[in-house]
Amino acid sequence: SHKHKLDFRKSKEMCLNYIQDAMLQKQWNRAAEFMTFYIESLEKDFSTEYTGPSEIVWRIGTEILWHCSRSNMKEFNSFIEQMKTLGVKKYLKICLEHAFHLLCNGRTDEAYQNLFLAESWRFGEQTTTQDKEMKLIQAYRGLLDYYNWSKQKNILLEYDKVGFEDLSVEQEMHNSFRKAAVSLKEIIQIPGVWDLFVQCYVDLLEFYGDHEEARQVLSEYAYNSKFPANPNAHVYLYQFLKRHGEPKKSLISVLKILHDIVPSHELMIDFHAMLQKSKKRKKRRLGLEVIFAALDYAGWKENVKAWSCLARQIKQIIISEKHLEWIKQEWNSRKDWWPAFHFSRYLAKRNWQENESLAYEKALVAGILLGKDCKYFKYISHQGCKDQKKKFRTLKKFVNKHSPVYLRISE
Repeated sequence: SHKHKLDFRKSKEMCLNYIQDAMLQKQWNRAAEFMTFYIESLEKDFSTEYTGPSEIVWRIGTEILWHCSRSNMKEFNSFIEQMKTLGVKKYLKICLEHAFHLLCNGRTDEAYQNLFLAESWRFGEQTTTQDKEMKLIQAYRGLLDYYNWSKQKNILLEYDKVGFEDLSVEQEMHNSFRKAAVSLKEIIQIPGVWDLFVQCYVDLLEFYGDHEEARQVLSEYAYNSKFPANPNAHVYLYQFLKRHGEPKKSLISVLKILHDIVPSHELMIDFHAMLQKSKKRKKRRLGLEVIFAALDYAGWKENVKAWSCLARQIKQIIISEKHLEWIKQEWNSRKDWWPAFHFSRYLAKRNWQENESLAYEKALVAGILLGKDCKYFKYISHQGCKDQKKKFRTLKKFVNKHSPVYLRISE
């Protein structure tokens, strides 16, 4: 009846609320009891509407069994197999998550077998969604082939050390290579973020000396406009080029794009160092921009290397009395907020207590950018001189000597 349907819907929603509440409080055994009632209520539903095992049952049931202290691997596998049988439209997704669960429990062979069987599964017409999920199944199976290849490779390397040969291990390694290479190559051609798969495929290619294809794969991953913008793609390409001794021009080109995407990336230190060594004025100018931009981010506030790079370049500019306009241009957009962000008295005290080297580098920058009356510079130089540390006396003299530079920058 209509009344029965309404009552059933209310009780079902109430039961789900209890389950959610128990899960949020990490009361997994209590959640399991309510989940049992919920599934029983679905089985006893005599309404004319068909209520099949929805994704809710699979998702919540999996989460509860994962955390429930009374559950074991056998129960988990049994539940998942039931979900595969009943939720055919979600079969591939369930298989993939089942494989992840097995991997988390160190059952690599079972996970591989699970994915291998899923590859042969078919239900009704092949839809676009099913095709994408099947590609993922194949890709993760390829990842496990790579894992097996890596294990066999390490065994062979150990054998080489003791002068022992094992053709069966070598044969298995090559078989795993072929299977992994086919699956990984296929998945990384589809536009998407495939960091782990790309890294593994490149590792395979590099091991067998196919550096040209490895370079093409990484270039395609980084520069193909069909792929989403991905900083890691440029990092992998840079690391590959650096490993193989490519010219600095190529390295700078890759890091320039990375800088445009993520100016706070840790590789900006390397980028700045390369730009500073260049004889071209344009690149040295870019170097100053790069290090200023990196220090705009909170994660770099206490990076001694970054402050040292900035202090060194500013010092070089001041001593040479050339390109003061570079400093002025960078400082103009920061002078309203950098003093509070980097050069407060509170930070001076903390930096002095925690890292003297950091305090020294920052004090030099603060003294030039904000003048000798800057709170940060005054505190650090005073503490350094009080402790009779020569480099701080030299620092104070340098800033006092070049105080006109501050006036020119702040005009």
